Amino acid sequence: MSKKRNSCIIFILSTICLLMLDQFTKYLALTYLKNGNSMILIPGVFQLHYLENRGAAFGMMQGMKTWFVIGTILLLGIIIVLYLRSPMEKKYRWTRLVMILLASGAIGNLIDRLRLDYVVDFLYFELINFPVFNVADIYVSCGTVLLILLGLFYYKEEDFEKFFSFRKMPNEEEKV
Repeated sequence: MSKKRNSCIIFILSTICLLMLDQFTKYLALTYLKNGNSMILIPGVFQLHYLENRGAAFGMMQGMKTWFVIGTILLLGIIIVLYLRSPMEKKYRWTRLVMILLASGAIGNLIDRLRLDYVVDFLYFELINFPVFNVADIYVSCGTVLLILLGLFYYKEEDFEKFFSFRKMPNEEEKV
């Protein structure tokens, strides 16, 4: 089997495993927390608290399900294309991990939106009054932070050219 084929299998299996974890935790939240039964794990700090989120991150843009579904499908298309274009060099393993995290989080919340018309959120840091979130949100947040850190400190511009095939613009001397 080729490296690319193995990598695609890893992408699919990893995404499925992360999705299963996300959906299982949401199932537990629906089963045990939906009736208003918050579960305090660390008093004054962290609890499990059921919330139906019909918006985006932190409850923004409530009731725009169609746009979220379209946006998620477009994002997944971009992630898949970039994953398939990612070089099979060891240096790009981190980038492939980011794409697995982003795809898993996006699909996890998309499943909720399509199945329930809202996203199940249940993790709440009471200490800092952080908005209620879920496991898929953790995937997206960690993937995004990792992508930013990789872009700032690990990869160079020429490393990104392997993904996007940047065409060099001729400078003024070459135009003449």
